[in-house]
Amino acid sequence: MVIKVYLATASGSTAIKKKQQDVVGFLEALKVDYTEFDIATNEENRMWMRENVPGEKKPTNGIPLPPQIFNDQNYCGDYDTFFNAKEDNEVFAFLGLAPPAGSKEAQLAEKALILQNGKDPEEHHKTSAEECNGDSAAPEDLHKTSGPGEAAEESEESMKEPSEKEEEVEHKDDEEHPVTEDEGEQPVTEDEEEEPITEDEEEEPVTEEEEEEEPVTEDEEQGEAATES
Repeated sequence: MVIKVYLATASGSTAIKKKQQDVVGFLEALKVDYTEFDIATNEENRMWMRENVPGEKKPTNGIPLPPQIFNDQNYCGDYDTFFNAKEDNEVFAFLGLAPPAGSKEAQLAEKALILQNGKDPEEHHKTSAEECNGDSAAPEDLHKTSGPGEAAEESEESMKEPSEKEEEVEHKDDEEHPVTEDEGEQPVTEDEEEEPITEDEEEEPVTEEEEEEEPVTEDEEQGEAATES
């Protein structure tokens, strides 16, 4: 982008000459590159300036006077608007350029951002950088490998942990569910004790009829004697 300054080198007005010198001198002090276009010696420059100044910026007679300032094809303003931007330290914004780092206008722009966003831009950059560093450090920790000794210790600890946890769980279950009197050993009731043998179940005594042997008859004795002979 090129800053264009339209002026009249052969102007008979002292006021116009002074205004042109103020604009050019301040641009040189700020080290802003610009190009002069003389409307006194070049009719094309005069016509282009008059055509490209917005209608609301033209004076009542319709003929804008130099100096007029453009950023390439974009109109920036005349001497009065340039002077106001100079007083407010906003010349670079007036010209449509980024202020150089460390300049007063750049500091004011940063303060305006702080008021708008409610946060210091430098602190925002620091926090974002810290977050990026934290995110980048995480994968490195994941890729770290342990030595054989550390691996053995970790395996032993992993074997111990389940047993200790089981003991703790059993201990907690015992504490949470104490044995009540109903759950204790229930006494044996009379019905559950061995039932005594009743008289009917005892051995029946042998009756007199069964103890006495039946008498042998004569026919049975003769038969036995015949068998013996």
